Amino acid sequence: MLNRRKILQAAVTTAAGGVLAGSPSSLLAQTGAKTAPVEGAKLVLLGTKGGPRVGGTRSNPANALVVDGNVYVIDTAMGVTAQIVKSGLDLADIRAIFISHMHSDHQLEFGNLVYNMWAAGALRRPIDAYGPVGIEAMAADFWRLNRMDIATRIADEGRVDPATLLHARDFAAKQGLVMSGDGVTVTAFTTPHPPLDNLAYRFETPYGSVVYSGDTAYNPALADFSRGADVLVHEVLYVPGVDELVKRANGTPTFRNHLIESHTTAEQVGRIAARAGVKKLVLSHFVPGDMEWITDDMWRSEVARHYKGEIVVGRDLMEIPLG
Repeated sequence: MLNRRKILQAAVTTAAGGVLAGSPSSLLAQTGAKTAPVEGAKLVLLGTKGGPRVGGTRSNPANALVVDGNVYVIDTAMGVTAQIVKSGLDLADIRAIFISHMHSDHQLEFGNLVYNMWAAGALRRPIDAYGPVGIEAMAADFWRLNRMDIATRIADEGRVDPATLLHARDFAAKQGLVMSGDGVTVTAFTTPHPPLDNLAYRFETPYGSVVYSGDTAYNPALADFSRGADVLVHEVLYVPGVDELVKRANGTPTFRNHLIESHTTAEQVGRIAARAGVKKLVLSHFVPGDMEWITDDMWRSEVARHYKGEIVVGRDLMEIPLG
């Protein structure tokens, strides 16, 4: 008969090979989770502040698209698991994860989200994850980082190795099909976010289409990718707030230049939405996102110089129905 030490050694060997690796808390137990609607679709803004700094009234970037009860997570900033729980969604309903680019405020809790699902007993079937080149390596590195904890739980709790349930896939093309199934088709389009590339995603559902810009410099070609979408979720930068943001972050002129050159200003977002002819524009990933003196009207007025459709100034946990 195998003893516990041999079981643990075997588990360490088989574990693939974030920072949240403790016992599942009452938060993760999902005791109060609502069941996602079995029919219909909605977009849930889990976190609407751009950048990795934690604090203020907004959480860092993350979103969930819910289609006929299936949850598709788009970007996984710090705190995404807690935000999913707060939103009332069930971790067990997550079917796929999409990462726009490799900046930490978009992927810092990627591995931890899947781990938290596993620790809470919510990782009951394989899930897919898609992102730029590097997402496969990131997944493998996460399992190696946490191999001791995972091996211990496999041995002590009889759990399945979570690495076997996460299928991460690099998307290396400039544009094309990412996945299709359960009535949802997802395509991606590469946009510049210097010095990185960023993947914008388009979700086609039976209830309408949603485009998520991710982080991007002003790129008129993104309007073509977004053409006729029911909802465009676009990042936004308010230029008058940039200098204060740089000062707060003890930043340098290089940092300021990066912000201006790699993001899209509110006025430019209006141009994109107008050219794309989208039905509804949702502003999110606010830069800066934690300065209360910047009012909703300030964000909206710059956009409205060009876009005459519905403008939604996003807030954490806001729900936007489709159809």
